[in-house]
Amino acid sequence: LAMLCLTCLGTVGVTVSALARSSAALLRGGRRSLGVKALVTENPLLLQESLPLFSAIEAVHVKDAVSGALSSMESEFESLESRLQQSGDVSYSAVIEELEKLEAPVEYSWGVVNHLMGVKNSDELRAAHGEVQGEVVKTTTKLSQSEAVFKALEALEKDGSLEPAQHRIVQSSLSSMRLSGVGLQGEEKERFNANRIRLSELSTAFSNNLLDATKAFSLTLTEPAQVDGLPPSALALAASRAAEEGEEGATAESGPWRLGLDMPSYLPAMKFLRDRSVREALYRAFVTRAGEVNAPLIRQILQIKQEQASILGFGSYAEVSIERKMAPSVEAVYDLTEMLLAKAFPAAQKELQQLTEFATANGFDGAALALWDVSFWSERLSEHTFGFEQEELRPYFALDNVLDGLFGLCRRLYGVEIVRSDGEAEVWHADVGFFKVLDEASGEHLASFFLDPYARPENKRGGAWMGVCVGRSKVLDRKPVAYLTCNGSPPVDGKPSLMTFDEVTTLFHETGHGLQHMLTKVAHAPAAGISGVEWDAVELPSQFMENWCYDPATVYDAGMAKHYETGEPLPRDLFGKLCEQRTFQAGMGMIRQLMFGALDMRLHHTYDPRGEQTPFELQHELAERYAVLPPLPDDRFLCSFGHIFAGGYSAGYYSYKWAEVLSADAFAAFEEAGLEDESAIVALGRRYAETVMGLGGSLPAAAVFKLFRGRAPTADALLRHSDLA
Repeated sequence: LAMLCLTCLGTVGVTVSALARSSAALLRGGRRSLGVKALVTENPLLLQESLPLFSAIEAVHVKDAVSGALSSMESEFESLESRLQQSGDVSYSAVIEELEKLEAPVEYSWGVVNHLMGVKNSDELRAAHGEVQGEVVKTTTKLSQSEAVFKALEALEKDGSLEPAQHRIVQSSLSSMRLSGVGLQGEEKERFNANRIRLSELSTAFSNNLLDATKAFSLTLTEPAQVDGLPPSALALAASRAAEEGEEGATAESGPWRLGLDMPSYLPAMKFLRDRSVREALYRAFVTRAGEVNAPLIRQILQIKQEQASILGFGSYAEVSIERKMAPSVEAVYDLTEMLLAKAFPAAQKELQQLTEFATANGFDGAALALWDVSFWSERLSEHTFGFEQEELRPYFALDNVLDGLFGLCRRLYGVEIVRSDGEAEVWHADVGFFKVLDEASGEHLASFFLDPYARPENKRGGAWMGVCVGRSKVLDRKPVAYLTCNGSPPVDGKPSLMTFDEVTTLFHETGHGLQHMLTKVAHAPAAGISGVEWDAVELPSQFMENWCYDPATVYDAGMAKHYETGEPLPRDLFGKLCEQRTFQAGMGMIRQLMFGALDMRLHHTYDPRGEQTPFELQHELAERYAVLPPLPDDRFLCSFGHIFAGGYSAGYYSYKWAEVLSADAFAAFEEAGLEDESAIVALGRRYAETVMGLGGSLPAAAVFKLFRGRAPTADALLRHSDLA
């Protein structure tokens, strides 16, 4: 299942069958026979005519459900292979659609398990997941290496009657099977398949270790001087965390205060705490998370991926990755990186110099700024330059108001109405909301999504992401459903969730992913939504949405930015300063992302994981070109780089910048039309919805972009938006 960006138990006193009946209409599909009928009435993971029955799902259900679904799929697949070999029917429906039907039950049940691993992790769930993970990989690998299916697809590719989307699906399936080892034989095939199982195990272990390390660390402070500078919202959160851990009577005013490494706790501490020693302790803990346990996994992962590439006949894993990307070659990625670095690095050097001079003039007496000083003094410089503090914004960005603005933008651009529909689907936590997406004109129900907005460091992994719950499918008669997961600031002290502006843009970002999944016009599941979209293009819709956080109509017309108590709108002069601040330290921000992408690509292209140089030494080597401040000698950032070691971004982290070229250019079309010209914005929004959001993987990403923009993308808008032109 797709999961983008940087994947509940309990009961509510309602029977499983009643829950299934109440939500069956949401998928509008008949029950899919799993071939394990004895389990269906007892196991909620196998009740797939509804949305997941989260209140009934427990870890004990995983093995029986997944193993049973795998057994059924394998049996049905053998029958399909036999039919293909005997009948010679290689029509689209006989191959692609039959594969979709037989794979659906496993995708559904295993997808729910993986989702819960990300949002409600537990020892019991980990054990159950680990027990069947190898079986899942083994069985799905067997399907992807079927000679009978491959030959049928080769024949189908020559069928001139296929729709363009169908033809692209066939081509994509053939490419995927080649990269999955369909042409391998004997010992090479055995080794390749064993490696796939091992990689899945290592990836899961990496993610679990990072979650454990993040939640294991806490720093309890008892002296008011230690939390001097921390804003009221952060003090309240720190006191509530201390109270949860048994510190009776903890208050924001008198403490004690408990800080952690999750973003709602860590970021305010690094930006506002005046006590440099506390910032240093937090920073060192953050950049060494999971260092001891994940360091050996990194070498193993890189070695296995290199071996897999070699078995397939490629020179590196990066070359394998590029086969399914929009970028034509690794060299093209390097070219973009070098062009952006040449623009950004001089700006970053100047920004650091300005920051150092400001800090020195305002009380900093160290020889040079340390890494734990940068966020603190950057925040002070921003306040001095733009005349406002970030905390001033929070009261104007309560979550419900932000959702009003976000949904208003969706209505304006895409012609959809988004309505809260809590109670119509089971959720895995009380904070999770459920929403329906309706066509504004007809009222037709198009899609749905879950929103899990707040951090829960005890059992929810960090970051933000969009995951697929259900994909659009004509064959299965299913509407798309998405998981939108963030780690934002929770409600504290009776106040609603008051968001930082970064949390606002993150919510818009993930919604962009979700909308591409949900607003697809493609009826064929393998090319619907994000399916079949090149990985270095999937960040286009998400990063595009971030631009609208700076659009006056979005911020004001739907009540997105208004004081949560008085209802007064965000002062216009403050909004103007916020827009000015957008390019603050853009050079330093740019080189940070370029460093991550370059490190990822080097690790997967030219680095020898069996050689003497460690991955951390390579990181320091690259930092000499990409960083204005070197990392600490014991920095273990790579041990928390889940995007490439536990996600889908290995040899693909560059995708963020590659897609940002696309997203900036796409938004520039709206700027050229005139952001104040409402009729032009609406018309252009509908075209964007029909092309970028609607066509999914039915055409190459470059062709989809050209249909919207009328030409190939350029980096001009990205450089202009970053003030680096």
